[in-house]
Amino acid sequence: MPTKALQIPTADGQADAFAAFPDGGERHPGVLLYPDAFGVRPVLEEMAGELAGHGYYVLVPNLYYRHGPAPVIDLPEHIGEEVRATVFAELMPLIEAHTTERVLRDADAYLGFLTSQPEVSAGPVATIGYCMGAALAMRTAAAHPGQVAAVAGFHPGFLVTDAADSPHRLVSSLTARVHLGLAEGDLTPEAIGELNQALDAAGVAYTTEVYPETIHGFTMSDTDAFSPSGLQRHWDRLLPLLDRALADG
Repeated sequence: MPTKALQIPTADGQADAFAAFPDGGERHPGVLLYPDAFGVRPVLEEMAGELAGHGYYVLVPNLYYRHGPAPVIDLPEHIGEEVRATVFAELMPLIEAHTTERVLRDADAYLGFLTSQPEVSAGPVATIGYCMGAALAMRTAAAHPGQVAAVAGFHPGFLVTDAADSPHRLVSSLTARVHLGLAEGDLTPEAIGELNQALDAAGVAYTTEVYPETIHGFTMSDTDAFSPSGLQRHWDRLLPLLDRALADG
């Protein structure tokens, strides 16, 4: 599936991004895909293309655009354990600079851009994210309940924290269907219980699932964490969620 390079106007400048969508001139439901901490790179293009092949317009922004176009740092072709610490040492200042205020400003811009594209059909959209992107997807869905009908997060980070604005404390605003696919060890049983309790109290239609024999990052084929069975389970959960939530779009 071909991808198209884009520039998204934001309150803080221009965010470089790409979109993957089917050819043919038809309109398709929109999906905002938030990358993991490593950011935009070939594996994200592959995953967005796979999703687009199922009939979606998939927008993938460079979360770190304030620091430069993607890739903001030099990434090896394979992010193995031997380089992971070095890569994260470069990434941490970018991650820490990506405050909740910036996340929400960007979410406004990303959704506005996504829904204005001629290839995107009218109706609700979905937000999905990987690693730290899962928290961004959840924040976006909570801040835009009238627009976001589905939210999915895989091997999520920062979903349940002690912060007053932790994503799990925002779910009362959700109207979206939710699926969270966790690696073993992503969250403690206590944190999963706290998250599920918040979702139950909010009346959200959701599933949280620990994918067996997976570790954090299992969807990403360019890392040592990659699990083919975990990635397939992710598609098996994600595609029906989007179909149910966006079918009327």
